[in-house]
Amino acid sequence: MRELRRWHPEVWLSVSVTTRMPRPGETEGVEYFFTSDAEFDRMVADGDLLEWAAFAGNRYGTPRRPVEERLRSGTPVLLEIDLQGARQVRESMPDSFHVFLTPPSWEELVHRLTGRGTEEPEVVRRRLDTARVELAAEKEFDATLINTSVRDVCAELLALIQAQQV
Repeated sequence: MRELRRWHPEVWLSVSVTTRMPRPGETEGVEYFFTSDAEFDRMVADGDLLEWAAFAGNRYGTPRRPVEERLRSGTPVLLEIDLQGARQVRESMPDSFHVFLTPPSWEELVHRLTGRGTEEPEVVRRRLDTARVELAAEKEFDATLINTSVRDVCAELLALIQAQQV
């Protein structure tokens, strides 16, 4: 997403809110908005989230208002969300276009998750369990991109975005 935005800043990437702690190098409001469980509960109760999901022991959600504002202005919007979130967006925004980003192979996914070294083995195991479920739901999406290289997947995603704007 960073690479796509670097070359195409006209595409707006929604910044999610999360209850997890920041990782080294992450900045509030850039990668995520970091919040407490109580504030997240309030946002859910007030309908302030377009979608939300629990993942790897934390919760993540997409603030509704900024997405709706950008769409009304004609700005292309990207949401980086999981399967549960995509299903919620499909329900509330049936005309949205959903792209499934898949790893080149299961082995590569395992390598990418363990290679980061930022999570405990149990967290990696839960992420892989979730990935199995998500990979099985690929057919629910409008298009699939195989994440082989950042440059290639960015070009393919941009082409999909441009095709949707016509």
